[in-house]
Amino acid sequence: MSRLRGLTWDHPRGYNALAAAAGDLIHWDAQPLEGFEAHPLADLAERYDLLVIDHPHIGEATECLVPLDDVFDASELAHWAKNSIGASMRSYHYDGKHWAVPLDAAAQVCASRPDLLAAPPTTWNQVLAVREPVALSLAGPHAFLTFCSIAVALGEEYPVSDATGLAVLDTMAELHGRAPAGTVDLNPIGLLERLSSTDDIALIPLVFGYVNYAPTVRFSDAPGLGSTLGGTGLAITRRATVTDELRDHVRWLMREDTQCGFIPSHAGQPSARAAWAVDGFYAGTARTLENAWVRPRYPGYIAFQAQASALIRDALDGVFSFRTCLAELRRMSQ
Repeated sequence: MSRLRGLTWDHPRGYNALAAAAGDLIHWDAQPLEGFEAHPLADLAERYDLLVIDHPHIGEATECLVPLDDVFDASELAHWAKNSIGASMRSYHYDGKHWAVPLDAAAQVCASRPDLLAAPPTTWNQVLAVREPVALSLAGPHAFLTFCSIAVALGEEYPVSDATGLAVLDTMAELHGRAPAGTVDLNPIGLLERLSSTDDIALIPLVFGYVNYAPTVRFSDAPGLGSTLGGTGLAITRRATVTDELRDHVRWLMREDTQCGFIPSHAGQPSARAAWAVDGFYAGTARTLENAWVRPRYPGYIAFQAQASALIRDALDGVFSFRTCLAELRRMSQ
């Protein structure tokens, strides 16, 4: 049998463990983070048997993916759901079917430099009081995700009221106005690289957490526990031949001992709740993962997310008023 072809994303967290476990069964390629976030799955599914995906793509990808309910027993799927942190498994459930298993778990959390900031903020008022350099995660879809996470901390999930939306934009604008130069264009990896390697950022109050940067970056729960769920799922495309060997490989990846041992030892970030009990990065952000907001998964959401982020960036730069921004977001959501 020829090797299956898989596509993941080009960061050690996304690639190393999969490649090390693949043996002769799978050849893994990698794409940039921006491709993982935005490239249409239908196009990738024509070329790959396995895809590492972001859950908001599910709504427009069911035609090209195999429902895992046809591959695994209901008891197995229920076990993985019960033992995965937060909504990691549920985020891949759509239209009555499971479309991926959660290989990896993440959410927007607080990242800071312990040598530059004595203690991490736990509320947005504390974030605003920080005088050291603060950067927001605004590139690509992340301006909208940051907006949504702050809204959750204020008690509302998107779509939000004008009062909450204005409060969120006021907070973002104050921080954006004094952010270090060039940070607005950095994706989460770029922000964490800069946070860990220079002294010109002391705090990123919301950014998707990466255990890989924990040696120099202090990760803590998101301010007010307001956060958006990330992570990655492993999906099987309709071009794949589903064999017992492939089923067993996925089962092995989802086993608790694999999630708690093999994956972390290969720079991965597991989804098993048991793995998030370990002191440091995991235990320090587990409450955020357990409570993170799950984004919509309807067809067209990915395009909306990108447009909404561009709109918020323009509003923060003064192109139009915050009320105009909120009205346009509401129109786009209809």
